Amino acid sequence: MNIEKWLSKNTLRLDGKKVAISGSTGGLGRELCKYIVQLGGELILIDRNSERSLAFAGELKESYPDLMVSNIKADMSDIESVRDAADRLSEMEIDYLILNAGAYSIPRYTCDNGYDNVFQINFISPYYLARRLLPVIECRGGKLVAVSSIAHNYSKIDEGDIDFSTRKQASLVYGNAKRYLTYSLFALNSPSLSVTHPGISFTGITNHYPKLIFALIKHPMKVIFPRPRMACLSILKGLFTDCNIGEWIGPSILDVWGRPRKKSLKTASTREGAKIAKIAEEIYKKTNINP
Repeated sequence: MNIEKWLSKNTLRLDGKKVAISGSTGGLGRELCKYIVQLGGELILIDRNSERSLAFAGELKESYPDLMVSNIKADMSDIESVRDAADRLSEMEIDYLILNAGAYSIPRYTCDNGYDNVFQINFISPYYLARRLLPVIECRGGKLVAVSSIAHNYSKIDEGDIDFSTRKQASLVYGNAKRYLTYSLFALNSPSLSVTHPGISFTGITNHYPKLIFALIKHPMKVIFPRPRMACLSILKGLFTDCNIGEWIGPSILDVWGRPRKKSLKTASTREGAKIAKIAEEIYKKTNINP
């Protein structure tokens, strides 16, 4: 696939536009930032590691000396940190927000708000940012793009164990959080919102296997699955594509390979989607109350 040709057909210039990206120093995040800079956008890097974020900003400015770039620290497992980031972003008149940060198989613990940290990182924090900042983005004619995952279809929700805190299988815990994120965002019914997914790509999020197994599979994974520069095109397409309720953007072949395309998603019933939306709003209302 000729990426430059694809860019010319599927993207627009972003000169004068402010684009905020969470998880900006990860595998997909770094490539997204490079595309945004190439399109002339101003970057706002949202990351939990300030040193790494500042270093990445420096790297980008070496190649693009005129680049306007800002840094915001936000730990997606800490709702106070996320609130502070939302406050800052709401004052910066952002045009685009890409909710890219996520975590898969990591040490588990209960956050201060009582929810599992994987659920917090992959659902509660990005949903909070979406609810806080979507009105601003709508007013500016921009777009909010959320990164979901095909893992969202690994299980159905459990109202008795909302955050899957009793489950141990990483794919179920992560998939449950992405299921909540996907269908809660659909329920917002905003023309300024796109849900996307990159398929399967070789990034830091895949480094959860035991060292021996990872050493055996990492090279085949690089050959079989799209690299981050290709995989993040689905996310980039979300910036320039209008989606209806229940549509998402991802790789065209088996949701893993191929050019990005928009398609209808029917992995949850209307009833389950309504439950997710209700629970999401209840959590947001609690989260939005400053202690």
